[in-house]
Amino acid sequence: DYLEKHPDDPEVRYTRYFLDHLETFAFYEDLKEILDSRGLSKDEMLKNGDWRELLSLVMREEGLGLVRLPKALIPFHRYSDHCRTPLEEHLVEAVAYTRSKKGRVRIHFTISPEHEQAFVRRLSAVRDRYETGSIRLTVETSFQRPETDTIAVNPDNEPFIDDEGKPVFRPGGHGALLVNLEELWGDLIFIKNIDNVVPDNQKETTIYYKKLIGGYLLTVQDRIFSWLKELDRGNIDPVFLEEITDFLKNELCITPPSKSGNALARYLFDRLNRPLRVCGMVRNEGEPGGGPFIVLHPDGTTSLQIVESAQVNMNDPEQKKSFEKSSHFNPVDLVCSMRDYQGRSFSLESFRDPDTGFISQKTHQGRALKALELPGLWNGSMAGWNTLFVEVPSETFKPVKTVNDLLRPEHRNTPE
Repeated sequence: DYLEKHPDDPEVRYTRYFLDHLETFAFYEDLKEILDSRGLSKDEMLKNGDWRELLSLVMREEGLGLVRLPKALIPFHRYSDHCRTPLEEHLVEAVAYTRSKKGRVRIHFTISPEHEQAFVRRLSAVRDRYETGSIRLTVETSFQRPETDTIAVNPDNEPFIDDEGKPVFRPGGHGALLVNLEELWGDLIFIKNIDNVVPDNQKETTIYYKKLIGGYLLTVQDRIFSWLKELDRGNIDPVFLEEITDFLKNELCITPPSKSGNALARYLFDRLNRPLRVCGMVRNEGEPGGGPFIVLHPDGTTSLQIVESAQVNMNDPEQKKSFEKSSHFNPVDLVCSMRDYQGRSFSLESFRDPDTGFISQKTHQGRALKALELPGLWNGSMAGWNTLFVEVPSETFKPVKTVNDLLRPEHRNTPE
């Protein structure tokens, strides 16, 4: 038995931990029904070394089929009378901090076409549980556009041709969702990863800080809109322009060029009349990924940006040192405003930095390839936005990147 003969293998330890705690997972009840229907016992299977068959019943089509499910549809949390998937946890969160006065809740998921039917079935089965009283859910979905795929190349930068003689195209990364974001037509849009959810007994902090960053954005937006209207009316009073300049320097960390009068007013109008986002950031505790930085641009100006490790030249000792010493981490906790002071929607592609796309190394059919990824949604695709960073507690960032993350205390929900 491989599990018994190689106890120190990291994958064996991980698998053993998973199997030893099967009854803790929210999907165990469904697994037990399958085991009972076949006259099987989890304990007996483990005792007899039938762990491969047990894993197959968890992962494969003949059992729970978790291997084919997106995270949104995997049971994450157990409650006294039901289990919830991330899809449902996001519905609960949305009700808590995006509900209108009339009870309307609008929520959008980007999904893969192959999962659409399963997504719709799950939503139809559970929505009555969350549409209580005056609450009405408007749930929308969209796909990543095929036209945003990019052609892959081989190590010699020639088009990658697969075994069937066809060129290979790959998805362009989450930056390809910029068009999906623009088409939402929302006044205030919260962005969050699907797997960053917690059970109800730990939602209070998340909900509080979602409201906080949303309220902060609206407060700042009111100031910006009032300035834009004054600038639009031709106000170039030096004291007024200095007030805006101080805001750019001290709040947005933007260093304006040396201008005055009409030239300065035009610059300030252009700099303020952009999409606005407030980004929640958690303390850096060693998680892989990007973080908040002040970036120096080629023209000598600066701005606040979310910088991913792929954007940093790790061969440059100074850049590497700065990145590794970063105090905060980007948990993808954003609230965005995409309308101007006259209520018109911005064309988001106008504020994307095309130079922030990057090349990743992948394999296909056993051969190496290079894939071009578009500027990331919250870094390069929003590079020209006005940005504010807010520290939020680590309690608001509890992602599930591997199945055993569900065994962490923050994902345990003790039934009442």
